[in-house]
Amino acid sequence: MRFKGSATYVATDDLNLAVNAAITLQRPLLVKGEPGTGKTKLAEEVAAALDLPLLEWHIKSTTKAQQGLYEYDAVSRLRDSQLGDPRVHDIANYIVRGMLWQAFTSDAPVVLLIDEIDKADIEFPNDLLRELDRMEFFVYETRELVRAKHRPIVFITSNNEKELPDAFLRRCFFHYIRFPDKETMERIVDVHFPGIKKMLLREALEVFFEVREVPGLKKKPSTSELLDWLKLLLAEDIPPEALRAKDRKTIVPPLHGALLKNEQDVHLFERLVFMARQNR
Repeated sequence: MRFKGSATYVATDDLNLAVNAAITLQRPLLVKGEPGTGKTKLAEEVAAALDLPLLEWHIKSTTKAQQGLYEYDAVSRLRDSQLGDPRVHDIANYIVRGMLWQAFTSDAPVVLLIDEIDKADIEFPNDLLRELDRMEFFVYETRELVRAKHRPIVFITSNNEKELPDAFLRRCFFHYIRFPDKETMERIVDVHFPGIKKMLLREALEVFFEVREVPGLKKKPSTSELLDWLKLLLAEDIPPEALRAKDRKTIVPPLHGALLKNEQDVHLFERLVFMARQNR
């Protein structure tokens, strides 16, 4: 099984190499990068390219590692006991299988995405060390050992909101998705908007990268926000001339709300534009 990119996802050579290295080593691929750089999408594309099922475990701040294995639904069992349901005599009826259990017992290999692992408690990664290493876990309620029929291809994404434990990092293959340069960004845009006019694309990319370079931005616009902006420019039929100026710093980009996502950055950008006009 080798990943070579896909028609709908522009993967650089080093990203393809990282995916295939993780598959060869049979280790989780830990993917970091700015939000909006395609970390989650990568798992979806690998699953589609290799024709494998995809299981997605989206992590929240309240998520516990145990939920990925299984949960015992004691509330449902209590309710059924009050109603006289015969199912109550078998505790297995109240074991809810988590994503790791589903991945381990699948009849065919699967791609397992553990998305935004850094959102959870700091102990969350450590609590999964043994299961991801040995590909097995014990169900105490039913005294059952669950072993993986096939080792899943595991993708773990992180936005770097908190540091991950060294013991966890040691068990992963790591890759950082660098922000695309203009050439790579053109390829990405071409996948999503194959018929876009070259003039509009050139002007839009100039504005986009100049906005990203504004010093002091709280959140730089990402690839996904560029695609949203281009979609709006095309929908509103904004001409390239509206993006072009001798001094780009003296104009606010049309529909800039797709690029700047908080009031501090909007005020900062408007203030810089105003100061540039005053100095002309």
